[in-house]
Amino acid sequence: MAEIGGIGCGCRGVSGGNFSHPGGFSLKSCFLEQRTRRNRNFLRSVSIVPSFKRGRLITKWSSVAGNSPIFSMDAREKSRSFVLVSSRHKKVPVYVMMPIDTFGIDSSGCPIIKRLKALTVSLKALKLAGVHGVAVEVWWGIVERFCPLEFKWSLYDELFRLVSEAGLKLHVALCFHSNMHLFRGKGGVSLPLWIREIGDVNKDIYYRDKNGFSNNDYLTLGVDQLPLFGGRTAVQCYEDFMLSFSKNFEPYFGHVIEEISVGLGPSGELRYPAHPLGDGRWKFPGIGEFQCHDKYMMEDLMAVASQEGKPQWGSRDLPDAGCYNSFPSGVPFFEEGHDSFLSDYGRFFLEWYSGKLICHADAILAKAADVLRRRQEQEKSSVMLVAKIGGIYWWYKTSSHPAELTAGYYNTELRDGYDPLASVLSRHGAALHIPCLDMADCETPEKYLCSPEGLLRQIHDVSKKRTIQVTGRNTSERYDVMGLRQIRENCLQPNGETVRSFTFFRMNEKIFRVENWNNFVPFVRQMSADV
Repeated sequence: MAEIGGIGCGCRGVSGGNFSHPGGFSLKSCFLEQRTRRNRNFLRSVSIVPSFKRGRLITKWSSVAGNSPIFSMDAREKSRSFVLVSSRHKKVPVYVMMPIDTFGIDSSGCPIIKRLKALTVSLKALKLAGVHGVAVEVWWGIVERFCPLEFKWSLYDELFRLVSEAGLKLHVALCFHSNMHLFRGKGGVSLPLWIREIGDVNKDIYYRDKNGFSNNDYLTLGVDQLPLFGGRTAVQCYEDFMLSFSKNFEPYFGHVIEEISVGLGPSGELRYPAHPLGDGRWKFPGIGEFQCHDKYMMEDLMAVASQEGKPQWGSRDLPDAGCYNSFPSGVPFFEEGHDSFLSDYGRFFLEWYSGKLICHADAILAKAADVLRRRQEQEKSSVMLVAKIGGIYWWYKTSSHPAELTAGYYNTELRDGYDPLASVLSRHGAALHIPCLDMADCETPEKYLCSPEGLLRQIHDVSKKRTIQVTGRNTSERYDVMGLRQIRENCLQPNGETVRSFTFFRMNEKIFRVENWNNFVPFVRQMSADV
């Protein structure tokens, strides 16, 4: 499995620069088939139905950032983005994500930049190839590593200077998660050490599954507004980090730093860790598990159920929704019937579960937008705020979309689960960042009812409706000609506009191999032309 910053899948392989599926079919014929379907305007019709019959639980909940509902925005609303301009017939800037092991820990426990000379040469090579910029992960677990409110930016001062001197721009990803699961305990960046000390005493600050397994890659949504971190809430911790970052790097804003994505969950994506990698619990194409069994989330569920006049819904066991590696068939909650996702209880639970995620995004993006606005009031140049979501494309062609439901996207055959999310992004002037831009339906195993193309179409539709920009990235490493061509195809939206930018995941030694470099450089230059 190629894991490059989000949820990956093991449904394809690359050999010798020529892409092939394990099933043995030709990518060339696959590409022609995919293009034919696109030319036929094969668009999925997505309708929105009320979350409840009889009007229950639709607009009662308020955003954790304020008292205004977040599900009642008019479709005609305009984004407050600083840089929301039409991208029709424009170039698509290409960023390259920095290596996953850019940073290490020395013998004294302090973070360092690894292979600094090689990195400097690589940056110059990317510039010569026509790359617009690089994407850099700015880790909470590095900057505020040892003590609360003690921010050490020297590592990033040095790195940003190198990038600027190379003539490259920056997409900065503020990371409030850990990536240690990618290194299987032999490296990576953890959450701040002082957070981990709190977690050693109180494991409920992390997500828990139904078996009580804690996921310490990201703090549970249940602690967003609880002062458990030296008197601060989780959201206040994120805000203080963003304020310190903006104060330290304000001179780079708009000139070198052009995009800032704010971490909203595991791998920086707004989702629950329903499909954990690296610990053996989940593998593709399992539906995943709901992640709300920490005591704070369960207390919130009980409180909301009582407010709805259904206290039994908060005290009962959660849905019979299978396990991590279940398939949808035979799992009661994801089929039609008593206590399924279509029942009153199912709708209640999914509205609460997805609503917590959207409120989380609303709270953090409100803080981020305010920080950027304050820093840019007198500036002519601007920085684009970005929010990442996961690309959950397997079981997309089923009626229940189970893998999306466990991840927190209340998206089914009858309900557009990405529209409420897009509404929040539009409110705060944020662009939406989506993976899967390297994928086509015909590349995925048919028996798992995958549709990355359907997911991308749906995202493009809601982004147009809510007037927000779309940026994106590849899900798997692609250096083959056909794979890079697929990226270019997917960067062109159905309405004729292009995505705002594309991030190539990621820089490593493979990208500089002659056979790959000879494909990558023309790709970058084609993206820099009129797509």
